[in-house]
Amino acid sequence: MKILLHICCSVCTTGPFQELSDEGHEVTGYFYNPNIHPLIEYRRRLKSVKVLQERMPIKVIYDEAYGLTRFLEEVDWRSGERCRDCYRLRLGQTAEIAARQGVDAMTTTLLTSEHQAHEMVAEIGRRCAEERGIEFLYRDWRHMAEPNRDRAQDLGLYLQQYCGCIFSECDRYKDTGRHLYKGSGPIVGD
Repeated sequence: MKILLHICCSVCTTGPFQELSDEGHEVTGYFYNPNIHPLIEYRRRLKSVKVLQERMPIKVIYDEAYGLTRFLEEVDWRSGERCRDCYRLRLGQTAEIAARQGVDAMTTTLLTSEHQAHEMVAEIGRRCAEERGIEFLYRDWRHMAEPNRDRAQDLGLYLQQYCGCIFSECDRYKDTGRHLYKGSGPIVGD
């Protein structure tokens, strides 16, 4: 089967790519992540996927446009549904590319992360694929998270510290400010 594998990052890619390839599927990666901010973080993750591609025989389609504007236009951070909007943005675009490429199915490395809303990713992936007449290949790859990190370290890949969006960056680092200055008030407002 020909499969388009949405790549969220290099770390989450190693296990799923290997498993699908070992099963005899023809796998092409697709890097599309307008959620990743700031720009320097986006470039680190993009470069890390390219480094992975040099070290593993994976074909990758890259959308290298820094997607700040599209992300901000399509993700409603006020509604509390920002992750749902983000998944829909990325998986909808992946399904569109999959349909254009004439592949049989699509899936995503988001299903590897212990930090993503797994069931929501699967639900949105299925819907986006169905709307474009292709299959969504569901796999629960969360058991690969730790081995993927170990393999990424062995391959010298960049290990990110947060999901990617500006909101997850804030959530990740908001409590670290007290170590940086002597102020007593909150660093991040609500």
